[in-house]
Amino acid sequence: MLATTDRARAVWLRCLASAFRTALACTIVGCTTLYGPAAVQHHIAFPAFSYVTVILIVTDATLGDTLHGCWLALYATIQSMGPALLSLWLIGPARFTNGTISLAVALGAFVVAFPEGTHLIAKRIALGQIVIVYVIAFISGVDTEAIMHPLNVAASTAIGVLACVIALLLPYPRPACWELKQNCGRLAENVSERLNLYVKAFCAEDNALALTSMSQAKPLTIAGAKLLQSIKRYQESVKWERLPLKFLRNFYLNPGERLQELEIPLRGMEIALTSTSSFPIRMLEAENKQGLVQLEEHVSLNLKQIKNCFPRDSLTVPESNADKIMESLQTLQATIPTNHEDLPSFFFLFCMKLLQSKSLAKPITSTQQKESSTPCQKNGFFKSMWMGNWSTSVNCKRLMPAFKCSLSLGLAVLFGLIYSKKDSYWSGLPVAISMAAAREATFKVANVKAQGTVLGTVYGVFGCFVFERYLPIRFISLLPWFVVTSFLRHSQMYGQAGGISAVIGAVLILGRKNFGPPSEFAIARIVETFIGLSCSIMVDLVLQPTRSCSLAKVQLSKCFGSLSACVASISLAAKSKTNLLEKQRRLKLDVSELGKFIGEAEVEPNFWFLPFHSACYCKLLASLSKLVDLLLFSADAVGLLEQESQKLGASWKESVNKLHADVEIFKEMAGSLVKCFEDVTLLKSLTFLEKKLENKNISYDLELGKSSNRNIFKASSLKDDKIDSIISSYLQHSKEIVDKFHAADHEGERELKSQVVLCLSALGFCMSNLIKETREIEKGIIELLQWENPSKHINLYEISCKIHALNN
Repeated sequence: MLATTDRARAVWLRCLASAFRTALACTIVGCTTLYGPAAVQHHIAFPAFSYVTVILIVTDATLGDTLHGCWLALYATIQSMGPALLSLWLIGPARFTNGTISLAVALGAFVVAFPEGTHLIAKRIALGQIVIVYVIAFISGVDTEAIMHPLNVAASTAIGVLACVIALLLPYPRPACWELKQNCGRLAENVSERLNLYVKAFCAEDNALALTSMSQAKPLTIAGAKLLQSIKRYQESVKWERLPLKFLRNFYLNPGERLQELEIPLRGMEIALTSTSSFPIRMLEAENKQGLVQLEEHVSLNLKQIKNCFPRDSLTVPESNADKIMESLQTLQATIPTNHEDLPSFFFLFCMKLLQSKSLAKPITSTQQKESSTPCQKNGFFKSMWMGNWSTSVNCKRLMPAFKCSLSLGLAVLFGLIYSKKDSYWSGLPVAISMAAAREATFKVANVKAQGTVLGTVYGVFGCFVFERYLPIRFISLLPWFVVTSFLRHSQMYGQAGGISAVIGAVLILGRKNFGPPSEFAIARIVETFIGLSCSIMVDLVLQPTRSCSLAKVQLSKCFGSLSACVASISLAAKSKTNLLEKQRRLKLDVSELGKFIGEAEVEPNFWFLPFHSACYCKLLASLSKLVDLLLFSADAVGLLEQESQKLGASWKESVNKLHADVEIFKEMAGSLVKCFEDVTLLKSLTFLEKKLENKNISYDLELGKSSNRNIFKASSLKDDKIDSIISSYLQHSKEIVDKFHAADHEGERELKSQVVLCLSALGFCMSNLIKETREIEKGIIELLQWENPSKHINLYEISCKIHALNN
């Protein structure tokens, strides 16, 4: 209850702080544009875009984000104003027509959207400037000053940026390094609490106590994932706050990367506990439990140092303590487990030792940072960014998003001008400032943008109606709206897109004057916004017709392809860890992409299509995510075995051949089934497959097995006891290797034996669970195929034979 209260308080404080900074920045813009000197007001001719700039930069920003935003605004202004100045001077505003101005906006948008390295905020500011410059120039016609008009737009942007900087400095700065330090401290506490709960569960005397500790750790795991996301976000912002003075640079060092590495062993400990069939653990004795508790306390001390002592190259906690503690646990690691039920316990100890070694890892020194610095850091940030953005390499992945943005903005401006020339820029501006970096759930995003715009506009009209004669009070009425929209931005219903649209909708009415009757302006803006969003949706549907659920299915097949490559890379040969880690990273990226497509498909309207089977895809995603973790632990175990095998010399090579055979059997079992999943998920439908077979007059015989791979479904056809026998064979051969160790009373020999036992047991646990999780995926694939083909009987073996008969 206390943790829930603390989280709720933290959310409130974060939202209130964000609302205060936004309100302060908007107040600075409002006071400058409404009450500033006439000369200043003359040059800030577009206060609406000043407010838009504020919302784009200051929303949930730190000081580092704002300083970064200054550079992005400058870069965007140079990128958009240069061509605009040239075209207005050469062509002249009086010569523009609806078609030519829309074409000019589209070409300018393509130039801005095409460079790959340009930050999203810079693109949004530049696109907004393009819309304002060209459309206002067309509206004003001959009265437009070809030089001063773009400069006034730049000045309006500059006042918004200046307001953001002041808002982040008053009443006190909000540096990203402080936020990073706070989040790292919270994450260190989170890791320590979860570790304590996992050790309690491992040492529990019955199932009830173990389940209680594990259930208490689940909300901490979710909170830890959110803290990790925050740390990654603030690490980028800290780069903009580094001071040139060497004695101050240490304040900007952070242990975020070290803390992120500790998350991996914790996930392994959770997997081990959930795989344990019963408590208490049979192999644990009172002395062993005390050793585990001492090791947990030792790791917690290391975490406290990581949290409190930022730039420290030496550890205050002596490593000899850890060595003594591990010696007390070596009796648990003396022999390879012969019972499968003991494998999770050994895997837990493996992860515990992995966590302890990672917590003792030395922090990266400034010299190492320079050696491992990226080209961006070596060549200078601004130079590298400029060169990267204007790279001349052209590929389809860059052309299509740029063309979509260009076409959407051009059509929005064109139809906006046709509807109402006076307010036409409101059709293009929402499209410009909401440009996305990647594929979005088109209908959901458009829906929340429209709802946010209507909510903000209605609030603005209501505020003008109540405080019609009192401009200062009317402006103050924005304060509660900033708080409300701050919560909207963090809500699942509206998110960033809806919340930002809502705040802009109100600010543009309550923060300005001399724009006509508020109700008339509100209706015009809502209609123009609807026109712009409709154009954006139409372009997405035409140029991106593939539905998210179809992309999710294709990506699922791609994940199985990457998983098949990972399984094939598992080996006890030399240097196999590097190969396996490379394949595992590829699989992790593919699974992450699958999660994005599933998220889009869940909110995508069905229309006349088959509904998306969200529950089944989520189960498959969870299984694939677990496989990603298991493969990573397999790579760690193989890498440690490779290190230890160098101490054994030729004797290891002679003994490991039988293990190679066991691993190959595992790879054959799991790999063939995963390869089948890849083929099956690519099917459009079973009816389509059968028609193809009929058209080509191809027959298949299940008895003879036309499949090119006769071992398909070996894993699924085997019973649990048969799979257990395969793992038992691996454990028996591992035991034979361990039994060859001599001089068990020698300290170095004991430590080496303990390490080999843990690594071999961990690899056996990973292989066993890889097969089990693959069989769970098989159930999900059958459920998915049955959902897509309700009138068919699903037999994966038969479908596989048909696919291979068709391909052969």
